[in-house]
Amino acid sequence: MSERDDLLASVADEIRTYRKRDLPEPTPEHVDRWLHQFTSAQQLPFLREFEHVIKQTFFTRKNVKDFLRALVTNAKLAGADPATYWSSTNVLSIQQNGQSQKEMLRLFSKCLEEECGLDLDDCGEDGGDFIYIDDVMFSGNRVGNDLEPWIVNDAPQLATVHVIVAAFHSGGSYLIDRRLKSVVEQSGKKIAIKYWRALEIENRKWYKNSSGVLWPTVVTDEAELQNYMALPTKFPFEPRQPSAAAIKPFSSEAGRQVLESEFLIAGAKIRAMSENPKQSMRPLGFSPFGVGFGSMIVTYRNCPNNCPLAMWWGDPEAISGALHWYPLLQREGYSSARNIFDDFRL
Repeated sequence: MSERDDLLASVADEIRTYRKRDLPEPTPEHVDRWLHQFTSAQQLPFLREFEHVIKQTFFTRKNVKDFLRALVTNAKLAGADPATYWSSTNVLSIQQNGQSQKEMLRLFSKCLEEECGLDLDDCGEDGGDFIYIDDVMFSGNRVGNDLEPWIVNDAPQLATVHVIVAAFHSGGSYLIDRRLKSVVEQSGKKIAIKYWRALEIENRKWYKNSSGVLWPTVVTDEAELQNYMALPTKFPFEPRQPSAAAIKPFSSEAGRQVLESEFLIAGAKIRAMSENPKQSMRPLGFSPFGVGFGSMIVTYRNCPNNCPLAMWWGDPEAISGALHWYPLLQREGYSSARNIFDDFRL
């Protein structure tokens, strides 16, 4: 097999559990069909870097369950007697949109039973900590929209809340922490909020040069991309300065730049196919800022719209029009009952 064939097979294997109930299992041919839409001369270096990155940023069900299982017995969270701690802990089920919290609670319930012999429904008492659990935090809006009314209307005067997610982005974490602290202060209550995650991705503007999201160093001269860059925007793009060292999840600066450039070009072309795209629909993913959010985090349940458009946009059956792009990770939209990732409410 050629290097290309090996990489195609590796990517297909990594994402094989993606939306397992809904879509055919990905094959090397599926990945190759997606890859053929990118610049011909860049396809192999793009595939090399994408394979490296997706192996670190794709969360399988096992990955998520292993994280939750470890937290159940984590002494820093549950102390020396996890069963006693969890039996008094109040687990919140307050998500206003999506189904991700329900899925995470199902997994957590299994871990709790296996590790401590406890039934989640029997846990909770006055004076116990509170747990808010979800899969991934992007902008932090979902967490804020759920916890803010709970703090104001339902939280006791004194409490500790643990926000548990498999991964979060530092920008979202910073913004939601500031937002919730303000809500707590205005409420007159004494509520401490702590955060737990398996993976943290840097994406704050101040730290763009050491960020772990797609953040291009340059904008090339493709027509669709230049037309996009000419649009008025409240938060214009500021390029990243190249790094002398590789920054996770990327293998190298050179590989990263190929990924950023190809996703940026493809995303601009996808956006150009839409007649009246939302301003938040940006080449590197839905966001109010720059050229897009740039996340590479995907779970087995869905692909966020905060990822590059070229990862999830399109309809495999479309032969023309706005959806004429073959998606690698076809996304389940916000209107679906099982949608979990419309983190931006725009």
